Amino acid sequence: MNKDRLLHEGKAKKVFLTENSDLVIQEFKDDATAFNNKKKGSILNKGVVNNAVSCKLFTYLQEQGIPTHFVEKLSDRDMLCKHLDIIKVEVVVRNVAAGSLVRRYGFREGTLLDTPIVELYLKDDELDDPLMNESHAVALGLANHEELETLKSLATRINSLLRDFFASRKLRLVDFKLEFGRHKGGILLGDEISPDTCRFWDLDTGEKMDKDRFRFDLGGVEDAYAEVQHRVLNEN
Repeated sequence: MNKDRLLHEGKAKKVFLTENSDLVIQEFKDDATAFNNKKKGSILNKGVVNNAVSCKLFTYLQEQGIPTHFVEKLSDRDMLCKHLDIIKVEVVVRNVAAGSLVRRYGFREGTLLDTPIVELYLKDDELDDPLMNESHAVALGLANHEELETLKSLATRINSLLRDFFASRKLRLVDFKLEFGRHKGGILLGDEISPDTCRFWDLDTGEKMDKDRFRFDLGGVEDAYAEVQHRVLNEN
């Protein structure tokens, strides 16, 4: 399968059409952004790590019955995927208080949530991806109520699966962002699952092992990403 025309270039990936109109190739970049593109930089081998981690996690989720866009890993940076009509609603699931949850509502960082919080955000960089509710999404024509229930149900199931997966690798899944798309009448999980889109803390030490190290200039970004890859892939 070969790359054809560039379909879309985002902050972290390029998406190419292929000779099969049903399939696209995601190419993972080393570019790094934070605070809705206000901070920019690069993380060495980030694309390689995120592709490897995402391929492993999509494979695992598919084995557990979660429908995803993943087809196969093509190379260190390239993933073959089903071509989705992306739903412009980002779903964030939170297990521990961190980030904007602390800033908006006054939670103490690190507070374990008795019940995971599921949030919806408008996928729009120009508007800084604002928090919204189901009524906003329906009024904007992004999805209907049934589709939104599917997104939330899938996100909740994915959270349950991934929390256990990461805990077995001594990682706490603090929170994470998911994107979904329509494909042949169904809804599939798309985008990626990686240190770019998840907050991971070491289960024993609480050390941050994700893009927060880049966001807040904590140092050791490349090492943290590499360690996440090492644990996710169960490399000895």
